[in-house]
Amino acid sequence: MDLQQIVTYLGAFFIGGILGLIGGGGSILTVPLLVYFLGFNPVIATAYSLFVVGSSSLVGVIQKHQKGLVDFKTGLAFCFPSFLAVFISRRYLVPAIPETLFTIGDFSLSKGMAIMIFFAIIMFLAAFSMIKTKQSKAVSNVPQPYYKTFIQGVIIGVITGLIGAGGGFLYVPALVLWAGLDMKKAVGTSLIIVAINSLIGFCGDVQTIDVDWFFLLTFSLLTIIGILVGGYFSKFVSGKKLKKSFGWFVLAMSIYIVLKELVL
Repeated sequence: MDLQQIVTYLGAFFIGGILGLIGGGGSILTVPLLVYFLGFNPVIATAYSLFVVGSSSLVGVIQKHQKGLVDFKTGLAFCFPSFLAVFISRRYLVPAIPETLFTIGDFSLSKGMAIMIFFAIIMFLAAFSMIKTKQSKAVSNVPQPYYKTFIQGVIIGVITGLIGAGGGFLYVPALVLWAGLDMKKAVGTSLIIVAINSLIGFCGDVQTIDVDWFFLLTFSLLTIIGILVGGYFSKFVSGKKLKKSFGWFVLAMSIYIVLKELVL
């Protein structure tokens, strides 16, 4: 095993540790790690990330369920439009994107560049949601019309399919507004949606890419071990402070990705 592989697997453990410590966000580092450190094509990296996110989220569901923080009925109901959008985007939308979107003078925007820039924008939004100080708001117990939920699920599902990240920071507010769940239960319930969407999205890729199963399963296993270790140590550290600090790190990463793709 060379140094690059060792650092990669340590990165997988670190990603899992972040997920275990703060309950989300760590998986958003999977794609940059695979693209910029290992040199994977962004399309393959997002596919691999979906598998890692999906398998690790299943472990998260078990952890949250043991604490009574998962509403399976609500999660599965919200899941339907979302996983359809994820599967369709991975199976048909991503392959249909041309390799070169446009060319202006000496500058060409490739498919890979577009995916990574869009990914950076989502990272920026995720960082903002982790950094900002949330004020408690009254939660309405009156559910919104299902057609609104359906549209929300489709939009978030497409985003998840394109960038290969779980989208938990998008699902949580939707669950709070739609189902009237409190924040802690919304976080736990979102993991069901993330797990199902990510794994179904990965199934849309299996027929179009060659999967290095040994690498992918090893990476995912180390991420899951990291989640278990991080979950244990979360009892002794402040999750709020860690989440804000990690948010600044993700913000810096989003800026780096844009600079890397457009300038460096």
